[in-house]
Amino acid sequence: MRTSKYFLVASEVLPEVILKVAEANRMLRAGEVHTAQEAARAVGISRSAYYKYRDAVQPFTDMRTEHIVTFYALLKNNPGVLSNLLSIFAASGANILTINQSIPTNGCAAVTVSAETSAMNESVERLIADASGLNGVVRFEILAG
Repeated sequence: MRTSKYFLVASEVLPEVILKVAEANRMLRAGEVHTAQEAARAVGISRSAYYKYRDAVQPFTDMRTEHIVTFYALLKNNPGVLSNLLSIFAASGANILTINQSIPTNGCAAVTVSAETSAMNESVERLIADASGLNGVVRFEILAG
């Protein structure tokens, strides 16, 4: 039985075929292409080269640069309140990953928003302050992250 070893290698020193396989994998995951043949053709490699390396090439995600934060909001059940809250996220540069909203009870709905915050052009504290100040936001806080 052969065990695999893994290496963290800068992309600049990798052979071009490895980079192209990584791009083909990305295209397939993103739905930009539908088959391995289309992906291989799009990046300029043979299908056999793609199949040779496809399972061995995975992107490295630097967990130090990814910041996923889940926010909790209690919103009044008024038109436009959720939309205004989401506008605050958009203006901050946060990338919304999920939104979950409960059915309103007693005139309010609980909402959780998970967002990737590493590319924000302002602080999370500023986002919280801006969101808390919106008309119709009863409560806004970090739930996790």
